[in-house]
Amino acid sequence: MLPIVQGGMGVGISAHRLAGSVAALNAVGTISSVDLRRHHPDLMDRTRDLPAGAPATQAAKEAINEANLEALEREIRAARELSGGRGLLAINVMRAVSEYGPSVTRALQSGIDAVVVGAGLPLDLPDLAKDHPDALLVPILSDARGVQLLVRKWERKKRLPDAIVIEHPRLAGGHLGAAKIADLNDPRFDFENAIPASLAFLRSAGLEKEIPLIAAGGIRQFEDIARVQALGAAAVQLGTPFAVTLEGDAHAEFKRVLAEARDEDMVEFTSVAGLPARAVATPWLRNYLKAEPRLQSVAHVKPRCTMAFDCLAQCGLRDGLQGWGQFCIDKQLASALNGDVKKGLFFRGVGPLPFGDQIRSVRDLMAHLLTPWPQPA
Repeated sequence: MLPIVQGGMGVGISAHRLAGSVAALNAVGTISSVDLRRHHPDLMDRTRDLPAGAPATQAAKEAINEANLEALEREIRAARELSGGRGLLAINVMRAVSEYGPSVTRALQSGIDAVVVGAGLPLDLPDLAKDHPDALLVPILSDARGVQLLVRKWERKKRLPDAIVIEHPRLAGGHLGAAKIADLNDPRFDFENAIPASLAFLRSAGLEKEIPLIAAGGIRQFEDIARVQALGAAAVQLGTPFAVTLEGDAHAEFKRVLAEARDEDMVEFTSVAGLPARAVATPWLRNYLKAEPRLQSVAHVKPRCTMAFDCLAQCGLRDGLQGWGQFCIDKQLASALNGDVKKGLFFRGVGPLPFGDQIRSVRDLMAHLLTPWPQPA
């Protein structure tokens, strides 16, 4: 197995085509669980014009959630066929989404190899997976304190993580593992600190050989992999370079926006999930950030979600949480999936991409990552 994990990216950015293509090259391909019905026209038709207003709202939520679970099954099956049984297939589920539990359960029932969970501490993941002892359970954390807390909690449940992703909030894209934007530059998140400190704890607990660490954030080339492996990481996870490959499941315009963006084109802000986030400063995002103070000042509870389903367990817009984002993340991410620059939210990690603004294949990217390149004089 190659020491490369393709990160999960929603809505629909990493679905069966990308995950299956990565796994086919004997690495770990990851499907993001969020709102996968958007890749299935029949499921979208089934859930497009559902009635609103209680009690119909509850029925609409149930219909949409079931459609997404059906789409999850389909995507896992299609990725498995594409991979030809090689590599590993994972599902990435955000702890912060309301359908976290059902998504984990359905993925396990569908034969997924690994469950990766971020955007919150998945302290209950061993309970959800108790009937699937062979499935790999992989939490995403950002520092040694989180590693120690989670491992100690899981030990009481008689199950250990099969690996832990250490994701650097200053380098990753999407939702970031820090309490607030000001914390993104905290040195405790630096790989040079987080990896050795996490290993020191695992060593003290006699678990160093049982729980490998996977470094995530800013990985772009062979030298990045060698650097984090020298610190003690067993593998790496990367998202944005895979998102812009030919096999990536998003629209071509989505890939162009990410490929052409530079670090100065990105902005950090507080998402509707209450977490720091990093994305390309598209026209929509710039306009939103200008309006954000006003929107937050009048934030109030929306008794009926405009999407007819609760995509997040807590949502700044729906629940009227001041200081949290005030937009519908599902709509904005779905617009990005379809390449709509005027309405889309385009998450992206920092750093130049391996092939600049070129859109290349997964095979080309894997070869690039595994090949030492001469350093400039």
